[in-house]
Amino acid sequence: MANIGYVLRRLLDMNYKAMWNMVSYLHKKTGKSRLWLLKDMKDCAVKYGAGYMDYNLFEMYDLTDAQRDTYLTRGRNNALIKKYNDQSYVHIFNNKDEFNELFEEFLHRDWVLVKPQNKEKVLSFLAKHDRFMVKPLDGCCGKGVELVELSSYASPEAAFDALVSGDPVELEELIVQHPQVSSVYPDSINTVRTVSITKDGVPHIICTYFRIGNGGRHVDNFNSGGMVAPVDEVTGIVKDRAIDKNKTLYENHPQTGTPIKGFQFPDWDKAMDMVKQAATRVSQVGYVGWDVAFGVDGPMLVEGNNFPGHDIYQLPEHTPDKIGVYPKFRPYA
Repeated sequence: MANIGYVLRRLLDMNYKAMWNMVSYLHKKTGKSRLWLLKDMKDCAVKYGAGYMDYNLFEMYDLTDAQRDTYLTRGRNNALIKKYNDQSYVHIFNNKDEFNELFEEFLHRDWVLVKPQNKEKVLSFLAKHDRFMVKPLDGCCGKGVELVELSSYASPEAAFDALVSGDPVELEELIVQHPQVSSVYPDSINTVRTVSITKDGVPHIICTYFRIGNGGRHVDNFNSGGMVAPVDEVTGIVKDRAIDKNKTLYENHPQTGTPIKGFQFPDWDKAMDMVKQAATRVSQVGYVGWDVAFGVDGPMLVEGNNFPGHDIYQLPEHTPDKIGVYPKFRPYA
């Protein structure tokens, strides 16, 4: 049974017009009556914490109750966040400057915050790196991340003046990606989203997903044109094809032709050990989605997310048996 408080809050905050539009869309798609769909949505919300978007995405209208109970829904995900993540500490994960300072030993790359009092540090960084990434301090989903050439500015001083005059950003050294991972797609750093839960001081790896760039873009985010594929968290082998937001499936990467299913990550055990070490660094935030890159010298952290998503881990195209990932989470709920 879903948390009653969550259900009541959702009822108060619900966009009923959007929900009714979803009911009408599913009526046309499935042939089921609007009244049946509306009642079934309500039942899924009460029993499993599923909103109408979960109901559509996971195709719950075609699932048995036993199958529905295997899905990590928005309500269940929020309950895990509430249980494990102290909101007075999540700022560490929401601010790249704070995150990088605390987890610096796992980054393995140069970085600097652009602010007036950091001018000498920024100029020193620019003296060593003529190509670098610019990241908004409070950005997410790859939005605002840019690959920048120092030569696009008249001088390092001009670069500093331009960067410091805009929204707060940090500069990061380019990651030199492991050639095996670059063979899949070389234009972005292709990371593995690794979800961990730390319970009673012990970190556990729950699930892992390969995030892959596409279309010449320099980010691997699913919502920014990338694709995702499930990875076996024990072996580091990709278990299925990749899928993008348009639900297009890829056996091979469309730009490189490299096979995706069956791809074996290098240094997998080292990567998982690194995540487990990082996961105990802030005990007050125990449910985290870590983005792990694979460099030529080993794995490294890109960032940690204190609000892990729940949808891309159990898309219908990756769950032909109609079994979601919640059984992996249930021992920690």
